Amino acid sequence: MLTKRIIPCLDVRNRKVTKGVKFQNNIDLGDPVEMAVGYSDGGCDELVFYDITASAEGRPIDIDMVREVAKAVHIPFAVGGGIKDLEDMRRVLLAGAEKVSVNSLAVKNPDIISQGAKQFGSQCIVLGMDPVKVEKSDKFPSGYEITIQGFRTRTGLDALEWAKRAEGLGAGEIVVNSVDADGTQTGFEINLTRMIAENVGIPVVASGGAGTYQHLIDVFTKGKADAAIVASMIHTGKFTIKQIKDKLIAANIPIRQKW
Repeated sequence: MLTKRIIPCLDVRNRKVTKGVKFQNNIDLGDPVEMAVGYSDGGCDELVFYDITASAEGRPIDIDMVREVAKAVHIPFAVGGGIKDLEDMRRVLLAGAEKVSVNSLAVKNPDIISQGAKQFGSQCIVLGMDPVKVEKSDKFPSGYEITIQGFRTRTGLDALEWAKRAEGLGAGEIVVNSVDADGTQTGFEINLTRMIAENVGIPVVASGGAGTYQHLIDVFTKGKADAAIVASMIHTGKFTIKQIKDKLIAANIPIRQKW
């Protein structure tokens, strides 16, 4: 059985890791490279960095930060935010990232998924999605609609249909980030995570809402996620990666141990 992965998420703004609730009322927390080293040494399996203002400010991702992280840690990490085209993907991967995450760009230009997969391999291309719960209908049979631009814009895309289409285009992994749960620490979006996991053949990563050990146990069992992103629950210092993994092991969740 494949082991489940624990992935700290570092939202970066102005070279500082920042965290809010649903991208609002953000508080700066620390240096991204230093925090990356701490989590890597603490036993996490991967990392993900989102430059949360790059797209809105119309600038490329902070490539120097990517290089510094690559030199400082020895685990895979993904980068998203400010990716506009294949050349941006190339720059990020050459700087040391293993994966590139596309979200709004993929909705606007789905061909970027297939182009990226062809150029760099599907394993490098992560589809990030920000679904919001809506009433089920013929247009939204899953009951979830995809949003873009930091949750600000509705797209009219059904979340499950978009996930299946992205897999067909060549995405190697899907991150399901719940708009409704982001930063709340009240639990993952179990229903949608399970729905997507049961309907695609690529890894599904749950994101948004982690706050307790039980939330993680539930998303791996009931939600059938392959990996889970954690942010607020570890950024506050309330939980450590080791503590989380010990609890998951006790719950018979297959987890990679590094100690």
